[in-house]
Amino acid sequence: MPDQAAHTVRTVLKRFPAAGPYGSWPADEYAAQKQAQGQPARVVMDLHADDFLVIADSPAPY
Repeated sequence: MPDQAAHTVRTVLKRFPAAGPYGSWPADEYAAQKQAQGQPARVVMDLHADDFLVIADSPAPY
């Protein structure tokens, strides 16, 4: 039987350019807003696009 933890669907909620103003963290602020609304969200870096992504993980459907 496959491990359920290994099967997740990642949804990109929003993209933010990495070259934002110094001291500004818009991706982290957006993720915190989503978390406050009860949606699990986290920030990851897309190195190829030089963007911060706010993503939500959810279990993959069978």
